Parts: sequence; C-alpha cells; structure tokens
Amino acid sequence: MNKFHIKIFFLAVVLAGCSSTKQAIVIPKDGIQAKSTEQLNENQKIEFEYLYIEGLKQKVIGSAENATQYFNNCLEINPNSAAVLYELANISATKGELTSAKIYLQKAIQINPENKWYKLLLAQIYQNSEQFADASKIYTELIKQEPENVDFYFLNAVLLTSAQDYDLAIKAYNQLEEKVGYNEQIALARQNIYRLSGKNKDAYREIENLIKSNPSIPEYYGVLADMYKEDGNKEKALEYYNKVLEIDSLNGFVHFSLATFYVQDKDFESAIHHAELGFSNQNVEIETKIQLYLMLVSAPAEHKIPDEEVEKLIQTIIKTHPNDARSYSIQADFLIQKKRTKEARQSMVTALSIDPNSYPLWEQLVITDNQIEDFINMEIDSRKAIESFPTQPLLYVLNAVAQIQLKDYNKALKSLDDGENYIADNKKIEAQFELYRAEAYYNLNNREKAFASFEKVIEIEPDNFLAMNNYAYYLSIRGEQLEKAELLSGKVVQANPDNATYLDTHAWVLFKKKEYRLAKFYMDTAIKNGGDQSAVVVEHYGDILFMLNEVDDALTQWKKSLEMGNKSKTLSQKISEKRFIEGEE
Repeated sequence: MNKFHIKIFFLAVVLAGCSSTKQAIVIPKDGIQAKSTEQLNENQKIEFEYLYIEGLKQKVIGSAENATQYFNNCLEINPNSAAVLYELANISATKGELTSAKIYLQKAIQINPENKWYKLLLAQIYQNSEQFADASKIYTELIKQEPENVDFYFLNAVLLTSAQDYDLAIKAYNQLEEKVGYNEQIALARQNIYRLSGKNKDAYREIENLIKSNPSIPEYYGVLADMYKEDGNKEKALEYYNKVLEIDSLNGFVHFSLATFYVQDKDFESAIHHAELGFSNQNVEIETKIQLYLMLVSAPAEHKIPDEEVEKLIQTIIKTHPNDARSYSIQADFLIQKKRTKEARQSMVTALSIDPNSYPLWEQLVITDNQIEDFINMEIDSRKAIESFPTQPLLYVLNAVAQIQLKDYNKALKSLDDGENYIADNKKIEAQFELYRAEAYYNLNNREKAFASFEKVIEIEPDNFLAMNNYAYYLSIRGEQLEKAELLSGKVVQANPDNATYLDTHAWVLFKKKEYRLAKFYMDTAIKNGGDQSAVVVEHYGDILFMLNEVDDALTQWKKSLEMGNKSKTLSQKISEKRFIEGEE
C-alpha cells in the first residue's frame, strides 16, 4: 500500500433504487409483466396498479412493513412482476436481509435482463456480502450493455482487486485506460495490485512510468521511496525522499516519511528533526501530525525519545494549530503520563474552551479534578459537563463525589436523584450511585438508609471492595454487627492483601472486637504497605499498641500522628493523659 500522501479520488455509483429523496410514483413499463397484459383482465390490472402505487407510497413514508404487504399482494396477482420484485429487494436490502434481496433480484433480472438498475442493486448487495467475484460478473454484463460507461470499468477493477483476482484486475484497469487514457489513479491502482500479488518489479516499473509521465510531481518520488523503504533498500529510499525535497522543499509529508524512516533506522535525532519540520508545516493537517506523534512516542523503551523533545513537538503542534482542541488534548495526555496532573488539567480546560462538545474530555477533566483533590473545581466542572451532556450518568456520580468532599451531602443526594433516570441497565453505574448515596446518608446520620444502600451495592456487585470496606468501617466505629463487619473486611483483605486502607479497616474491626493481638498483626502489615503515611492509620496503630500495654510505643505513634496533621479531637488528650480515649470518627 502507498504510504506517501497522495489523494486518490474514487468514482461513485448512486443507485436510483436506494435514493432517499422523494420521487414521483410511476409504474415502470414492466410493472405488469410476465403475465402478459392479455393474461390479466381489466379488474386485475386496476387492482395491481392500485396495490403497486400504495406500496410505493408506504415505502416513501418509511413504512417498510406496509409496503411489503402491498407488494406481496401485487405478486399474488402477477408473481413475475420484475418491478415488484425489485422493490421487495430494495426493502430487504435496507433491512439487512441480503439473502432475500438477492433472490428477489436474481428473479427480477431473469424476467428483465436489460434493466441495469436491477443489476446495479444486486452488484451492491454482492459487494456488501463480500461476494466480490459475483459482483464483478454483474459489472462485466453491464459493460457489455453500456460499453462507454467508464464507471463500470472502474468498479469492476476495484471488485476484482477485492476478490484477489489480481490478473483480471490488471486487465480491467488496462481496459479502463483504453477508455480514459493514462492517469495517476490507474497507475497507482495497478502499482498497488502488483505489490499485493508480489510482482514488485512491475510495481516499481509502474511508478517509474508515472514519474516519466510527469517528473515534476514530488509525491510520485515519495511513493517510490516508500516502496524502497518497505523492501529494505535504505539507500534508494533516502535518495528518493531527498528528491522530493529538491522539487518541493516545503513538502511536509516527506518530512514525516523521513521521520518514520529514521525511527526504523534508530536515528532518533534525525527523526525528531524531520518531525519538527513536518509539524511546523501549515499545509499538513493535524490528523497526520497526531499519527506521527503517536508513532514517535510509542517507540520501544530502549530507544525512547527524551521527554523534552516530545514536549517541543507538542508545542510545535500547538503553535501551528492553536485553535484546534486536539493540540491541547495530546498535551494533556502527555502531562498525565508524566504525572504533571495540574498542568494537564489546564491543557484540558484550554481544549474545552475551543471545543466544549467533547464528552470524553469533560469526563477526563472531572476525574483529574478528583485526582488532584480540587473538589471546588470538580463540582463546577461536573456541573458544566452535566449541562452539556445531561444523559451521562457518570457525571452525576462525579458531581456527587465532589459534593460529598465539600460536605454538602444533601446536594450530593440531589445530584444522584437527578441522574438516576439515565442509568438504564448499567449495573456498574447503578452500584456507584448507591455507593455514594450510602456515603451521603451516613454523613447525614441516616444510618438506616446508608446501610441499606451499602447492602444494595454489594447485591449488585458482590466484589465491590470499596463498598464492603466502608460498610465494615462504619459498622466498627459504631460498634454494631461486628461479626458482619469482620466478615466483610476479611473478604476485602483476602482479595487485596497489600492495601493499607483495607488492612487498617480490618485491624480496626478486630480492635473493636477486643482481638488486639490479631489487630496488631494486620496493622503491622498496613504500616509496611504505606499506612505510615496516613495520620489516621498511625493513630489507630497507637490505640492498638496501648491496648497491648505497649504504652511508650503507643505514645510515639500518637505523637507522630499529631505531627502529620491529625485533627482528631481526642488525640492531644490521649497524649497528655497517656491513655486511650474513645474518639469520634
């Protein structure tokens, strides 16, 4: 296939029978055929015409079922009406019933073999069914009927190529050339067929002849260079890429070809140089630049392009396409990968200011707000996103999360209620709605509704570990249903043995059950897995140590928790009085 950028314009055949525009309803000459006119009495003719016209009317207004009934009634009067069979084929094809459509058309063509529209529709159905050879046979017949119709020659050649009958495809393009003369489209099509069939010498000769026909077209040299590159002849490939630059020094596409050439040659410095020149070219569309950018950044790890060079390329794209949201989207993706999340957020905001109609970008922005714990902007951004995409249920969940973090629990519940109509059958989203409904209710001291929502989450998603963990924790701090809490948190820890938060919950449930030795075992594991970075976990560790009479170690942990910014109302009192005090959590 040609990788060098040459636009090839293909011919199109519009089948009159598939037209959606309104047409006058006319009975074709073969509307009451096969049973000859003499064989139908006057009443049959009148009834047939009435049914046929009604069928066409129903088809025009989009009532395929009613149209089919009228046409079937027509066939009861005249089972060999080619026009009726054609209309039924059209309806069947529109509904995707291709086998039925073929049967109708084959019979219609048998009755009226000169009607090209029947053949064109059958050819199209064969093509849609990937029966390319059968479609080609239809066009061979059509060529005999209309030998001056060049579209038929072209489509026949395309179909033969798809059927992988390469020798006949070449002959078909040769026939087309006899009709329209030598041109770029035919030459490139033949070159492609030669490559597909492994006749590389013929493929090279085809492009060499194309260059001789018009040596001033730089893209032809590019096609030749691409072929040499694919075949491993680097020297020849480079020669012809440079030939393109001699003819057209501002050709952005050749710089992209050279960039890919040097990537494959592991010369990343040269690859970046040509990518930079291509990216700065105003005449190259951004889609092509993004494709090359993605190819460059996905290079093997051992040949990874330095981040600063990638950033330069992104800045070049932004400079060349400052009003295209995609420029800032790829910048945001890069910054997210580099964990420069706040900068990434700004790139998303810029992209959305240019194109506010990108749902994926809005979703990514709100999730990024959550990651950087910017809950004020998370609430604002999710609300804006809901205004543009009111039927996206995830946005209501994200808005509720922001409201919960801002401690506006009633607004969180309202957001969840507003979005509930859009859940449909999405169980995963439904579980998220119930999870955050549970959190809001719990913080509003509505324990009954909170625990009912937790139960519903677990019913929907038996492996929703966050719901099970939070449910178990809330039960433990209330000292309720501790056996159930242990069962829930135990299941969570079993599935997530290295999660410090989950280990802390299980340890705290055991603490509440006065199983201090076992609680310490799980808390030690939590501390080893990053729990020492959480002020709450460290305080809990001190509480467990105190209950095991390790008072000095307990004081050390409590003081550490206080230094980490723990705002517990009882923590300072624990330290000053050197005793455990039940706190509010």
